[in-house]
Amino acid sequence: MSNQNIELAAFVGLDWADQQHAVCVQEAGSNRRDKSTLDQTPEALHAWIQELRNRFGGKPVAVAVEQSRGALIYALMHVEFLHIYPVNPQMLAKLRQAFHPSGAKDDPRDADLLLEVLLTHRHHLRVLVPDDVLTRSIQLLTEGRRKLVDERTALTNQLTAALKSYFPQALDWFGDLHSPRACAFLHRWPSLQRLKGATPSSIRKLYQAQKYRGQDKLEQLLQDILKARPLTEDEAVLLAETMMVQALVKQIPSLTESIEDYDQQIAALFKKHDDSTLFGSFPGAGSTLAPRLLAAFGSDRNRFEFAAQIQELSGIAPVTEKSGKSCWVHWRLACSKFLRQSFHEFAAQSIPHSNWARAYYNQQKQRGKSHHAAVRALAYKWIRIIFRCWKTRTPYDEARYWKSLQLRGSSLAAALQPAE
Repeated sequence: MSNQNIELAAFVGLDWADQQHAVCVQEAGSNRRDKSTLDQTPEALHAWIQELRNRFGGKPVAVAVEQSRGALIYALMHVEFLHIYPVNPQMLAKLRQAFHPSGAKDDPRDADLLLEVLLTHRHHLRVLVPDDVLTRSIQLLTEGRRKLVDERTALTNQLTAALKSYFPQALDWFGDLHSPRACAFLHRWPSLQRLKGATPSSIRKLYQAQKYRGQDKLEQLLQDILKARPLTEDEAVLLAETMMVQALVKQIPSLTESIEDYDQQIAALFKKHDDSTLFGSFPGAGSTLAPRLLAAFGSDRNRFEFAAQIQELSGIAPVTEKSGKSCWVHWRLACSKFLRQSFHEFAAQSIPHSNWARAYYNQQKQRGKSHHAAVRALAYKWIRIIFRCWKTRTPYDEARYWKSLQLRGSSLAAALQPAE
């Protein structure tokens, strides 16, 4: 029986807030709406769930919420009689604007709107079906890892900006500023003036402690330090910027260590997953992107019926707007940014590892598309391929796909050589 055909005992609109939560309940077959509020405590939420269970005898109850994850979802998704319907915030915002042009907004009114959406547009909503614990763990961990990487990138950008203002040579000498060696070096010698006072033996010892093996490059660095001249001697600038650099290089290694911990945990869980071989088979996915592809699709094969659904959800599919004779195609703004990053980054990584992907990317570039537009177009094709493999539980085979391109007479086939 589909979720639309389940006989529901009641419908609930639940607007989650920081302090109190607005609730609007309508029993099936009735026009009466009961409105109430819940305190922001686990005890109050569980007491309310028990009240619903007692009131409707444990029969199915539909609940509309303006989120797809978070504290509320985590509390409700395993309650056996509740059917959770996440509502896109943009949908609710448009309805609020349509029904209340004044712009007035309050939580009870939003709970009422959520209930209205549930009652009149439930066929446009999808009931939340949680993945298994292993899959959800990988999903949450890969997103958490990405947040840490973004934080480290932001700190590294701040570090770059600070060094440019008084010690630009460091940008050429150390390569990746988030590397342990660069952070250790800048923590000890945050300015060229302090570095000039260091002995060559002390610099060599630091590099040895970092297990550096490029002896020739180290000797060249020592020569460059001798010849280097400071960009500025302004004491105010040096004091402020060196303190900022030292503050940043203390934080970056901690984030790097945490990212490595995430990598180990994700790898261990990914290895246990039934779909690890499938998602690990895509060229260029590697240890980082294979778990992210798994997280994007999940383990529930009924979640997506067509590849277009995940192309749109991820924002890889463009949006076409038509009005009269005008037509405007642009990229999708309302989407999961993490999903879009995952597919975009995977497509880029596949180019050096897949013959057809490289040929397709080159075709897009020859047509005048920018690098990122060409990668998005490639990601669009990859999603269809991954979707098919995922649906049939079949690992990807480059040679098999190349043969299918030949059989279809694809323009890519002429540009390809048989995969080895």
